[in-house]
Parts: sequence; structure tokens; C-alpha cells
Amino acid sequence: MPTAIFDTLQYAKKLKAAGFSEDQAEVLSSTQAALIEERLVTQQYLDLRLKELETSLKADIIKWVAGMLVAQAAIVATLVKLL
Repeated sequence: MPTAIFDTLQYAKKLKAAGFSEDQAEVLSSTQAALIEERLVTQQYLDLRLKELETSLKADIIKWVAGMLVAQAAIVATLVKLL
């Protein structure tokens, strides 16, 4: 997945301005960036999942239609035999 844009330097500067030490601001900003990168869902990921689900749904529909055609053929054959 592509990484999200998160300005760690700007975030660290804001933390320092709020009273954090430089070490604290750096650790917090890098941790925050890692969390965002790890857990953020991108449009590319959603598109990929949607394509996978669409393919799976199409396969299920094809199986269902094929099963119905076989059942219909069996019913017609049985009716022809009985009549």
C-alpha cells in the first residue's frame, strides 16, 4: 500500500511548541506516522478488495445459474419420461 502523507517534522515542531522535549516530540511523531501508515486504508486497497469481491460474486452467480440449468434439464427429462 502506498504510504499516507504525514509531515512528522511539522508535527514534532507543534509538539515542541506545546511543551514536549525534542526527544519526546520525535518519538511521538515517528510512532504516530507508523500507526497511520500501518492502519490507514487507501483507495488503491479498497479498489483491489472490491475487484476481488466482484470476481467472487461473479463466480458464485455462474455456479448458481449452472446448477439451475442442470436442475431444469433433469426436471424436463423426468417430465418427458413420465408423459
